[in-house]
Amino acid sequence: MAITAESVRFGYRGGEVIRGVSFTVPEGAITCLLGRNGSGKTTLIRLVNGILRPHDGSIRIDGMDVLRSPRAAVARRVAFVPQEHQGVFPYGVEELVVMGRNPHLGPVARPGRSDRAAARAAMEAVGIAHLADRDYMQISGGERQLVLIARALTQETPYLLMDEPTSHLDFTNQHAILSIVRRIARERGVGVLVAMHDPNLALAFADRVILLREGRVFQAGPAAEVMTPENLQTLYQMPIDVVRLPDGRRLIVTEAR
Repeated sequence: MAITAESVRFGYRGGEVIRGVSFTVPEGAITCLLGRNGSGKTTLIRLVNGILRPHDGSIRIDGMDVLRSPRAAVARRVAFVPQEHQGVFPYGVEELVVMGRNPHLGPVARPGRSDRAAARAAMEAVGIAHLADRDYMQISGGERQLVLIARALTQETPYLLMDEPTSHLDFTNQHAILSIVRRIARERGVGVLVAMHDPNLALAFADRVILLREGRVFQAGPAAEVMTPENLQTLYQMPIDVVRLPDGRRLIVTEAR
C-alpha cells in the first residue's frame, strides 16, 4: 500500500524538468521532497495528484494507475493541500472544510449529516473547531492553512499531498502545523508527501527524504541517513554541516555569506 512513481518524465515548453524519477510514499509516514528552486518539487506533487500527466513512466496509488483513473477516484485516494489559497467568496470555515466531501458525493448531491460530522471531526483534529462560523477570509494565514488541512482530512483519503505548506508562516505556525501533520500520519496511518524548502524542518519532521537535483532523484531514504553534510553540500552547493545537540536532535548549519 503506497504511492509509487516509476521512471517518470515530464517537461514544459522550456524543456524537461522531471527526468526519470522513481520513488515510493508509504502509508503512515512523512516523505519530504527537498531541493533547490526549480528542482521539480511542485511539478512532482502535481503529477502525483493527476493535475499534470507525465510524458513517460507511471504513477500508481495503491496499485491504481493515476493516468487511467477518473478524477473522482484519484480524489478518494489522495488529498491536496496547497501552499496558500486565495479565497474569492466569503465562505465560512466549516462550509469550506465540508467541501472536502465532494469526491464522495454524486454530481448533484448536497453534504448530509455524516459529511458535516466528518468536517467537524477534522476541525477538532487540527484544533480549529472554534473557527467553524468565522469568515475564511478574516482569519490569519496560519489558521487558513489549518483550514486547508482540515478540508483535506475531510476527504478521508489514505494519502496527503502538501506543497510547501509552511512557506508563508512564522516560526511558531510552521512547527505547529507540521506537528499536527506528523500526529495525523502516526495516528491515522496517512501517507504524507510534502514539498519543503527548509532542510531543518525536513530533518525535524520527515521520516523519509527525497533529495531532488535538476529534476532527478539525487538521494532517497530515511531522513537521518540521507541528510548528511556531504549530500546536502552537493544538493545546495554551499558549505553545510550537521551538528548534534545535547538532547540528541540534529541541526543543519552553514556559514554566513
